[in-house]
Amino acid sequence: MKDPRESRLPSCALIVFSFALCSESAEAHLNSSGMGPIYDGLMHFLTSPEDLIPALALALLAGLRGASYGRQALFTLPVAWLLGSLLGLAAAVTSGGAVLSSFWFLLMGGLVAADAKLSSRVMFALAALLGLYHGYFNGTGMGQSLSAILAVFGLALAVFVLIALAAAFVVQLRAHWARIGVRVAGSWIAASGLLLLGWAVRGS
Repeated sequence: MKDPRESRLPSCALIVFSFALCSESAEAHLNSSGMGPIYDGLMHFLTSPEDLIPALALALLAGLRGASYGRQALFTLPVAWLLGSLLGLAAAVTSGGAVLSSFWFLLMGGLVAADAKLSSRVMFALAALLGLYHGYFNGTGMGQSLSAILAVFGLALAVFVLIALAAAFVVQLRAHWARIGVRVAGSWIAASGLLLLGWAVRGS
């Protein structure tokens, strides 16, 4: 008998990516929710698909490679994100651009779809670069106030939680069809990157 969870997985993933693609563009400044700067930073990450989806793809890739890779990504990406954000606090308002955002979608989604057998060093470098890049552009234009510093800690905390949950979920998958489902999700991320690239080129 066919497992009902197998048939629901593609539908749920499609809904999530549809909402992500329809989200508004993120701004350099974090909007205050009135619930404190740490919460503001956390919510900024969760509502910014250009940050959330590449980080999720890294978690999926690390989970496919095993528990040791998952632990490496769990600590490398949040720390790099925090360092990048702190470096960006003193910088002027700027944006990474849609072309660079689409690059991360294509790269990370493609690696997940291919189930790339990356070495531990390559995974570390990839997580560090991803965190430094996105963290820097998250931090730009925020100033050096205490609330801004607390907000970037909230961002790093959100990244940590995402990696912990997503990588742990994938690591425990043993069924072949389930791992194929993770790779299909990676192909959708890469396809989203192609759409973003097309929109960026058309708008330029």
